Amino acid sequence: MIASLADAWAFAVETADFAAVGGGSYHWLVTDVEGMRGFVTVDDLDRKPWLGNTRESVFDGLRRAFDTALALRGVGLDFVVAPIPTSRGETVRRIGSRHTLALFTFVQGQAGRFGDYDTAERAAVVTMLGELHRATPAVASIARRFDFDLPGRRGLESALRDVNQTWSGGPFSEPAREALGHHASDVAELLALADRLAADVANCSTDWVVTHGEPHAANVMRTDEGYVLVDWDTVALAPPERDLWMLVDDTADGASIYAAATGHEVDQVAVDLFRLTWDLADLAAFTNVLRAPHRETADTVKAYDGLTYCVTVRDRWAALLG
Repeated sequence: MIASLADAWAFAVETADFAAVGGGSYHWLVTDVEGMRGFVTVDDLDRKPWLGNTRESVFDGLRRAFDTALALRGVGLDFVVAPIPTSRGETVRRIGSRHTLALFTFVQGQAGRFGDYDTAERAAVVTMLGELHRATPAVASIARRFDFDLPGRRGLESALRDVNQTWSGGPFSEPAREALGHHASDVAELLALADRLAADVANCSTDWVVTHGEPHAANVMRTDEGYVLVDWDTVALAPPERDLWMLVDDTADGASIYAAATGHEVDQVAVDLFRLTWDLADLAAFTNVLRAPHRETADTVKAYDGLTYCVTVRDRWAALLG
């Protein structure tokens, strides 16, 4: 990593401190010999199924995502925390067959907590999303296009087929199998519901925009200059509800703020789709972790807790399931 930073970015690392933040990536806070601070991200190409099914396709998707973020920053969206290009203009550098390296300017600020927007923060994020979505023409030729395939679905369906066989990957494999098995029919129903909703949205939604993909509170940072959005590896052209479902509900005014800024009325079917697929994608990811070889760690405990929650969400969708 240190050699790559020096070679590609001319960043001569003086200190590097591991930062245990986020998921699916590895991060370091680095300082160069002149005192400049940076934020390094090393991504695992085997852990980003929303970008592709092979390391090559994931790398291409990651490169396009970071290129999109840099282009958005270039047209004046200062809340976009984009990568610093290498001397060759690359936003991300491959290091080995499985990992990539990207360098970001260090942002001094306070990150939010997932699922916990306060009123001011919610309004600020909806406003940022309105600006982001209106910037679509600037990146329409760069950004990847969202598809409706559920990330990790193949593995989840395999797990459902094998739910009556012993799982021996590690200490949480059998408890996970039992939890999934107890709700296997519910999960199958939810997958079918997601397919129906996806077909409706694909057929009816024509107002596609550039979306962040995960503008939850943990990806929002409050700085002295205002709010910024981090983690742009999920950016893609998609219906605006891909971003908005986290910010609109029966008690919040996010939908009205967004409609006033953009003229787009939020589509409840699309909101339902993206809310449901979030839970199912999490379930698929947790299942994959717990079927594979593993030890008991904070991450696998979190995966097991997440799995046992996700398999119980059927009641939330009872009205649509009929």
